[in-house]
Amino acid sequence: MSTYKIVRSFVSPGERSRTLETGLTLKQVQDHCLSPETCSETCTTSTGKARTRKHGEWADVWYEEKN
Repeated sequence: MSTYKIVRSFVSPGERSRTLETGLTLKQVQDHCLSPETCSETCTTSTGKARTRKHGEWADVWYEEKN
């Protein structure tokens, strides 16, 4: 069975991507990434907006983990 990870990616070249979670199912990563709070363009929380001000545009994406 494949596992997946969620990575927060930033558009700004000086910002590093960050792995948020690992060992997830496909459904878990898809459900996470469907939330509007997982992208700078659609987030509404003060935390998400502060992240955007500090780091620029960002989005959570998922990848299959290599076993």
